[in-house]
Amino acid sequence: MNSNSQSANNDTYSHRLADIVGTAIALLTLTLPVFVIAHYSSANVTHNQQPLTYNLPKSPD
Repeated sequence: MNSNSQSANNDTYSHRLADIVGTAIALLTLTLPVFVIAHYSSANVTHNQQPLTYNLPKSPD
């Protein structure tokens, strides 16, 4: 009887640990791509800007 109660206690602990690890992995999976995309897209926006004015050749009159 005593060994059954210890087994149940260890099972509860491992189940709780699995829930915590699973939650941490889920949060990383959901948030990490957003931060990576935001970081690299904001760095590339300034380098890929098109010029605001264009020089057009004048046609002969």
